[in-house]
Amino acid sequence: MKVFAISDLHLSVNNPKPMDIFGQVWEGYESKIFADWQERVKEEDLVLLAGDFSWAMKLEDAKADFELLQPLPGKKILIRGNHDYWWASISAVRAALPQGMFAIQNDAMKFGNLIVCGTRGWTVPENGEFASPEDEKIFKREVIRLDLTLKSAKALQTNGEKIICMMHYPPCNFKREESEFTKLLEQAQVTSVVFGHLHGYKRRETHFELRGIDYYLTSCDMVDNKLTEIGV
Repeated sequence: MKVFAISDLHLSVNNPKPMDIFGQVWEGYESKIFADWQERVKEEDLVLLAGDFSWAMKLEDAKADFELLQPLPGKKILIRGNHDYWWASISAVRAALPQGMFAIQNDAMKFGNLIVCGTRGWTVPENGEFASPEDEKIFKREVIRLDLTLKSAKALQTNGEKIICMMHYPPCNFKREESEFTKLLEQAQVTSVVFGHLHGYKRRETHFELRGIDYYLTSCDMVDNKLTEIGV
């Protein structure tokens, strides 16, 4: 079983919103992603989708975007991004997903000898300063949610299974300094972290290592609209 990841697909079957207005890299991006997916992924593999899956505003409208991915091989695992307004309660989302698609929200699931957990996260402050008191409040709430997420993963870890964590927001700032998120990830001995959210990021390095953990930036426009294979 291999693990692949990609994020920020911004699909819009029922809510057409052309992405090529954001640059040439978005021209025909869906076809490029799907072609790469078909070529590399097998049915037993996992594909992690780290947020901003659909532009839909309602869960009912997002179902067409689910159906777009359903024929593709592999088990698809989603977390919520900041633009996934369609994401209702986790029970409603799970009930709406077709076979072979799974949703994670502040919890974890085991797939063979791997545990996948995930939560949205929030913007990590630069120089220890938040943009606003509300921003700080949300950040602290998301730290609690990551803690719950990792505890859920550890509870499933019965035989040394490796843990992969998905977050939509980067868990560290642009300087890659230690944060409350990275501290928790290290304490839980997570193997890899998959995240997205960033577009047009100046640093083209999409895979880096911090204190024993591999971090993968998987926003589709940052990885040339190809899936990233996650080392396990």
